[in-house]
Amino acid sequence: MPFAVDRSHLLVPRQGPAVLPMHRPPPLAPGDRIGIVFPAGPVRDRERFETGRRILHQMGFSTVCRPDLPAPGHYLAAQDEERAAELMEMWRDPTVRALIAARGGYGCLRLLPLLDFDLLRRQPKLLIGFSDITILHSIIQQRCGLVSLHGPVVASLADEDTDGLRHFHATLTRSAPPPIRVNNLRVLRAGTARGVLLGGNLASICSLIGTPFEPDFHNAILLLEDVGESDYRLDRLLTQLHLAGKLAEPSGVILGSFTEGGDPQTAWSRVLECTADVPVWANFPVGHSRRNLSLPLGLPVVMDSATATLLFQPALSA
Repeated sequence: MPFAVDRSHLLVPRQGPAVLPMHRPPPLAPGDRIGIVFPAGPVRDRERFETGRRILHQMGFSTVCRPDLPAPGHYLAAQDEERAAELMEMWRDPTVRALIAARGGYGCLRLLPLLDFDLLRRQPKLLIGFSDITILHSIIQQRCGLVSLHGPVVASLADEDTDGLRHFHATLTRSAPPPIRVNNLRVLRAGTARGVLLGGNLASICSLIGTPFEPDFHNAILLLEDVGESDYRLDRLLTQLHLAGKLAEPSGVILGSFTEGGDPQTAWSRVLECTADVPVWANFPVGHSRRNLSLPLGLPVVMDSATATLLFQPALSA
């Protein structure tokens, strides 16, 4: 007889909130100082980095950065202790209102045992970045209850289009983020869903599975994106999330860009196979592409498939 796939485990009731109630750091104002940190890889293109820094200045912010940029010869910007100390020093500095990563790459995972979560919690600030910075977003949501911004790193600001930069500035400076309506959204499974927006880079999330820092996506809206992953690697990453029970937890899934690798529809179809009765969107403009719309992770959101709109709800002020 044909082999029957048992999908009953996909229907396990989702329990409890994804995280404790989140607090959102205050929005930025003109003249506020943003600290540039190197928690992962070094800058490989100095010109793009300087262009990104100028864009922050043109938006009305000032920046502070280590005077000697890490050399690009290694995949880590510095030793773990140095990168962790730099991040904590910027967070401790009362003149710094937000932190933005210079770039992603790899390395944030190695910092987790070295971070002072009590300090992060006591002095709430906005952390900005994407890709490998997903690791830091996840941990400050879990351990500190802070909203953070899945948005550009300094080195990617030079690639962001005008609408993306405008949205980035609005998200930094408004207490309530503007709703996002996506014209070319692909609604793979329709419906309305509510939950705390969590997630980010797929490979980074998978690297947390089985560690003391494994995320909880119960009742969350799960955002996933990635770059440079072939079809079989996308399948493997999503299957790992599935077998770990993580794709049975969210109340909705949003798929961003899957670039420089396999067919994005590989990810789309595998997510549909591994989820049940929840809305799934694809082709959302977030990730490693010219349109990387900034999204506050940790805020309650509503996925409205009828209008292809993501609506943000208020969080407690930090």
